[in-house]
Amino acid sequence: MKQTLQSLVVWIVGIILTTILFFVMALLSIILYPFDRKRKIVHAQCFWWADAVTALNPYWDVKVVGLENVDYHKKYIIVSNHQSLADIVLMYKTKMQFKWVAKDSLFKIPVLGWNLLLARHIRLQRGDFSSIKKVYREAIEWLRNGISVVFFPEGTRSSNQGMGEFQNGAFKLAIKEKVPVLPIMIEGAKDALPKGSWRFTTKVSILIKVLPPIDTSIYSPVDYSRLRDLARMQLCSN
Repeated sequence: MKQTLQSLVVWIVGIILTTILFFVMALLSIILYPFDRKRKIVHAQCFWWADAVTALNPYWDVKVVGLENVDYHKKYIIVSNHQSLADIVLMYKTKMQFKWVAKDSLFKIPVLGWNLLLARHIRLQRGDFSSIKKVYREAIEWLRNGISVVFFPEGTRSSNQGMGEFQNGAFKLAIKEKVPVLPIMIEGAKDALPKGSWRFTTKVSILIKVLPPIDTSIYSPVDYSRLRDLARMQLCSN
């Protein structure tokens, strides 16, 4: 009974916070439109939201390490393993400016999807070749405007057997645009959100570990697989 009531409170508070975030982002999008075309100020509202959501959930113990590896004046191709929908909240704990490459279905979730639209994240329709080309055009545009782009190179959430194989796109893009790859490892998030149930039943320790960036200037376009395998190896070994 206690877990049910606590879980209910966590969800209600989370929905309220996400709704407040939407109204704040919408208001700032209108007021600051001429001055915040990259939506940096709008995006930054997600920082207090992520801090509040993680702090108010009694089942989550979240720790971030390795922020000394981030130069907040640089742009990166950020690559991370993907364990849970909670990763959306957790990535904001790095306080970095970025645009997600997020699947189309997330944009259709009420309130959460609206927030993704307001921040101008990159929408991907899986299996649609024209959508994939559009994603890369948008990613290049953001990178050339100094904004990092986040990829989950597994393409879907990790299985119980561990991290999946990486797709090539993020690494080809990093070499093409001569942008460092920043690996971020998320541990413990697999059980952060309940599977098949709305009840939180387990306390989890979540670690967000920012690894040193990988310089791509030494790679030629044909070396994308070496860069891909290096990034995956670093994430697997941490």
